[in-house]
Amino acid sequence: MNTDQQRNIGALFIRVLLGVIFLMQGWGKIFYMTVPKVYESFFKTFENTFLPKWLIVATAYYTSYIELIGGLLLILGLFRKYAMILLALDLIIVSYGHGLTEPIWDLSHVIPRAILLAILFFIPVEWDRWNVDRLIHKH
Repeated sequence: MNTDQQRNIGALFIRVLLGVIFLMQGWGKIFYMTVPKVYESFFKTFENTFLPKWLIVATAYYTSYIELIGGLLLILGLFRKYAMILLALDLIIVSYGHGLTEPIWDLSHVIPRAILLAILFFIPVEWDRWNVDRLIHKH
């Protein structure tokens, strides 16, 4: 295996692994728990903060659906840049939310995803050769 192939495999692995993590997180929120139950379980406590309820509800839907859709887009390698930006926003929102009601002691769900996402932002686009974006824009 030459260096280019190794980089291509590494980029694919990171993108697909992160996509699976986000996809399954969103899948669980939407299809197993349902967003109203996600709201009751995780977001209702924010009603005791300065945030308006409409924003808290919208955030519950945004984080659930962007994790599902963004994860799928990463796996496919479709609209990668947009998916990465929206997922970065998701991680910022989640981190802020965790810290809003109590000190953030447990970052075990955020940090691994943040590290993988940061790697995707920093690796050269040419390394991520196996994706749907490349097939669409090949001409």
